[in-house]
Amino acid sequence: MSFAAEHLIPLVDDGLGNSAYLVDLGDGRALAVDASRDLRSLRQAAGQRGLTVAFAADTHLHADFLTGALQLAAGDGAAVLASAAGRRAFPHTALADGDEVDLGGLTLRALATPGHTDEHLSFLLLDGARELGVFTGGSLIVGSAARTDLLGAERAEELARAQYRSLRRLTELPDATAVWPTHGAGSFCSAPPGSERTTTIGAQKATNDLLAAPDEDTFVRRLLGSLGSYPAYFDRLGEINRRGPAVLTTAPALEPLAPAAVRSLIAVGARLVDARPVAEFAADHIPGAVSNPLRPAFATWLGWLLPDDATLVFVLGPGQDQAELVWQAAKIGYDRLAGQLAGGMEAWRADGGPTGTIRLVTAEQIGERPVLDVRQGTEYAAGHIPGAAHVELGALAAHTHGAADGAVVMCGHGERAMTAASLLARTGARDLAVLAGGADDWVKATGQSLEDGA
Repeated sequence: MSFAAEHLIPLVDDGLGNSAYLVDLGDGRALAVDASRDLRSLRQAAGQRGLTVAFAADTHLHADFLTGALQLAAGDGAAVLASAAGRRAFPHTALADGDEVDLGGLTLRALATPGHTDEHLSFLLLDGARELGVFTGGSLIVGSAARTDLLGAERAEELARAQYRSLRRLTELPDATAVWPTHGAGSFCSAPPGSERTTTIGAQKATNDLLAAPDEDTFVRRLLGSLGSYPAYFDRLGEINRRGPAVLTTAPALEPLAPAAVRSLIAVGARLVDARPVAEFAADHIPGAVSNPLRPAFATWLGWLLPDDATLVFVLGPGQDQAELVWQAAKIGYDRLAGQLAGGMEAWRADGGPTGTIRLVTAEQIGERPVLDVRQGTEYAAGHIPGAAHVELGALAAHTHGAADGAVVMCGHGERAMTAASLLARTGARDLAVLAGGADDWVKATGQSLEDGA
């Protein structure tokens, strides 16, 4: 076939910071690369073009989402293409370095590019002898390379050295070769994330600081020095993807639960997650609920802060998209969803249920109250309110014993801060407040400067 730019459809997951790809093969069939278990956007794109997914390729054993390859195999009859070294425990076409798959006019060639994971493959898309582009997954990404510490800190340097060799191999491709990474802006697999999602080999050779490293040791120092924390659930999903996640036969949904049923579930250990916006949670919420506003980052914080084996009950507000919530949960393996509070907080209050509040304050209202900053370490180091204590939200559970009553909790906008305040309130912290805004709002309100440094 004559390949054109419109034959490649990127499918961006803003919440996880990843891109999947759908390739129109020109005969009613398609190739999907690194599709997640949430196939809604892929199904929509394929349906608009009248495509059936014939091939589902995974570049590596994903740590940040469950693969959708098995769903595509079950629903479309897709052939799953993946690394032989990954020892996947389900039917697939096991590929080694240099193996090729005839897509019907186009060819997909496997390139071994370990580093992000041991079994990582990149997939070079060929039209005859012409290199169209390469799906680099978690190897070469825009402006950087994906992290190498997901298999344990003790292996991070070893894998960084493998990543160095893999990137050097990729840069041997022609400069005009398109680069289609999976990880990008907002992904905790990136190190660090960039703003663009696709690039070319030539552009990366000219601009990527890691590729400019004069030697392997410098590359390793730069890569490892850029690594921050990552969500706790990353440690679980690689093995689930190796075994093969369960195929969903029906779209997940939330059962409506009466207030009495919610209380019964909480009494036997269910966790309550309030997905309403920050202001609504602040004004009125069920004591003990964890605030996690429904937004693109919902899945990240669900997987970071809630155990995957807990039964979950949700509180939603009027008009919130239940399907968005359940699919975000499903794509990271959270399937134990008991349901949602029927009628929301209005029904809870009508039934006599207790409620709590957490005050939202402006920067002018902080006064002499202690400030707890729960942003990522790089955000805090870039500029924070003088004297503010710092604990990343993802690490807060291990530090709640040091939380002072009366603290103002802050982040960049308020969502993470309210999540943190709700977790602190569960441990008994009192008189908490949340800053409505971030560090820049404090500067505008006070005219003072931020401190930088860790």
